[in-house]
Amino acid sequence: MSATSDSVRANYKVRASELLGRNWLNTGGEQLNLEALRGKIVILDFWTFCCINCLHVLDELRPLEAKYADVLVTVGVHSPKFEHEADPDALAAAVERYEIHHPVLDDPELVTWQAYGARAWPTLVVLDPEGYIVAHLSGEGHAQGLGSLVDELVAEHEAKGTLHRGNGPYVAPEAREGDLRFPGKTISLENGNFLVGDSGHHRLVELDNDLSTVVRTIGAGVKGYADGDAQSAQFNELQGLTALPTELAAKVGYDVIVADTVNHRLRSVNLSTGEVGTLAGNGVQRLLDAENARQEHQSADLGTDSLNVSLSSPWDVLYHPSGKVIIAMAGTHQIFSFDPLTSALHVYAGSGLEGLSDGAPLEAWFAQPSGLTLDTNDDVWVADSETSALRRLEIDEHGEAIQVHTAIGAGLFDFGFRDGAADQARLQHPLGVTALPDGSIAVADSYNGAVRRFDPVTQMVSTLAKGLKEPADVLLDDSVDGAPVLLVVETNTHQLIRIPVPAEALVVDEGASQTQRPKTKVQAGQHEIVVRFGAPKGQKLDDRWGDPTQLKISASPEELLLDGGGTSIGLTRTLKLNPEVSEGVLHITARAAACDGEPGGEIPDHAACHLYQQDWGIPVELDESGDNELLLDLRGVN
Repeated sequence: MSATSDSVRANYKVRASELLGRNWLNTGGEQLNLEALRGKIVILDFWTFCCINCLHVLDELRPLEAKYADVLVTVGVHSPKFEHEADPDALAAAVERYEIHHPVLDDPELVTWQAYGARAWPTLVVLDPEGYIVAHLSGEGHAQGLGSLVDELVAEHEAKGTLHRGNGPYVAPEAREGDLRFPGKTISLENGNFLVGDSGHHRLVELDNDLSTVVRTIGAGVKGYADGDAQSAQFNELQGLTALPTELAAKVGYDVIVADTVNHRLRSVNLSTGEVGTLAGNGVQRLLDAENARQEHQSADLGTDSLNVSLSSPWDVLYHPSGKVIIAMAGTHQIFSFDPLTSALHVYAGSGLEGLSDGAPLEAWFAQPSGLTLDTNDDVWVADSETSALRRLEIDEHGEAIQVHTAIGAGLFDFGFRDGAADQARLQHPLGVTALPDGSIAVADSYNGAVRRFDPVTQMVSTLAKGLKEPADVLLDDSVDGAPVLLVVETNTHQLIRIPVPAEALVVDEGASQTQRPKTKVQAGQHEIVVRFGAPKGQKLDDRWGDPTQLKISASPEELLLDGGGTSIGLTRTLKLNPEVSEGVLHITARAAACDGEPGGEIPDHAACHLYQQDWGIPVELDESGDNELLLDLRGVN
């Protein structure tokens, strides 16, 4: 199934489809079309703002946009996964929050998504200056190949006279003023104040107990990476933070650990001096290596040279009484641990595969874990955002994870707003969790605009508050007179608010949903799945431990798939689809491992190895006129 390719350019030339949707953002009110983009090289970035891989691509494209500003136009085509993402106000907030400096087409009905044959987030499609499709790529990690393609297209179309240099159609929106801008996470301090990750301003803010008075800021307030004092240090879209116990803080010389998300680092903060340092991460986004692509070769120990270990979008951090700091590593769908005394890093849980699967820690699947809390048994609860799930890491007396459990959640494409029995309850992209005094767990159910409650004893789910604007974090606040209240970070109103814990929670049932995308018509019976993969130039498939490719296939509902499900090596599979089931979703994960080295030769010692992975959730409708083969592309690029 492998074939080496020297270019990301497609071997066909197809006229691009018109860009159709509800509205355009970042254009000053102008409604763009393909004719307005003629003469420019265009990258269509099919994205959705919940998706960590899509956020990675936004950052990968920024240097290309700057380098080729006079010839290249990126157009973000926002194709929502979750119901909330189809809200135009929520999309506008996300475009502002992630500092997107290119036009964005709002495509809530997936019209343009379907026209360009997108099947996964993110997908990139490149158009040449004459309006023809010249490349179609899935996933992240394509920046180098895209840069080569742009150079090729510039030379070709400058010679033809079809390249038009000059400014693109982007119009910057008016800047937002305020003390906080899209805050992410918060913790309480011993002095009664609160330390907030002011993500949109790329800094920390200490707020007085009144939640409005700024006591001080830590960080220069501009996107970047720099250690130093409170005025010069720089962060990049920081998220979670955790305070260390006083005795441990005295030993290590800092009080707080911060998940510096887009810098792919853990940072330290000394609250007395305001000094910021770096604890872990080399700034290079982590990709699982070839050995880790197979469970039997996976090692959880990442060593103590933490500054030379790659991390991937750490989203939350939590101090555990065992002395470890637990890390929600959203970018690799895993949980890591860090020892402040030794700097040792470990993979604590998660295989790196994206999805919902319980079991032994290193075999379990997570999907963009984004929030952490500790219960009275010292178990760790996880807001697993992309599966709209609440998960629990069972921890032994030595602080080691022994089992992963799911309390709420059904899968990558299942969500909703439904209370009641936990096995039927639904969340929508939760981002924060906290343990309550009665042993229940409060969840910042971000895309439902609610705070939910799960009772582990009764296995029931209820709603504590609703009508919020993307709550990203929740914690118990006992600093007020009377009974403790919930402190909520309401991201899209740029504030922290207090809400009482109601004596009687609401019971809400707005239904369960699945991600809605155009259905692919398929025939019942035998159906072939073929995933095409070509290793980039200078790499070869890593077959040192056997076939380095893998497919995992399942279906919703399970009855759709009579045969062919499960995980096995290879990139082809024959399925048997049930004629008694009219429609459903095929869940397909493909992986391939390649290492630096020329085809036909040996892989050099200490060669860099790379894992290529893509997840698809493909809605299908059984129809006699449908296809009996599905072709998908998993492709590395130069």
